Amino acid sequence: MTAADIGRLEEDERRLVLGRFGNDDAWRLGTILVDLARERGAAVTIGIRRGAQQLFHCALPGTSADNDAWIARKCRVTERYGESSFLVGARFRAKGRTFEEASRLDPDRYAAHGGAFPLRLRGTGVVGAVAVSGLPQAEDHAMVVEGLERFLAE
Repeated sequence: MTAADIGRLEEDERRLVLGRFGNDDAWRLGTILVDLARERGAAVTIGIRRGAQQLFHCALPGTSADNDAWIARKCRVTERYGESSFLVGARFRAKGRTFEEASRLDPDRYAAHGGAFPLRLRGTGVVGAVAVSGLPQAEDHAMVVEGLERFLAE
């Protein structure tokens, strides 16, 4: 991944900031992502968390409990670093190191692979994470970004 790619990921995070995020918003964002996945025939699991509370979860046909584990691991990265799991992993790779080696975090609990994105509130900061698991990591990330774009456009 190039510096320009990392810059685009950073710009997405600056751009996709929410004015509010309550339980009903989690439901709406989650259903937008489910609709996107169904439009594409994508077998994904979708999870949305605010703090320690899971507000939305949907496992579409073709997924497994492994997808739940991936979501948990990617969300832990987003919650710890305050950035998307894809951006965190890209920054480590840009330095010629892997997240698994350099972070010194348990890889059974943390995964810096694309798919988890911070739920950032304007004036507050990161309050949670939205995640998709089931596609290649760049596609998981792109689906979350597109879902947030649709959510913010409503």
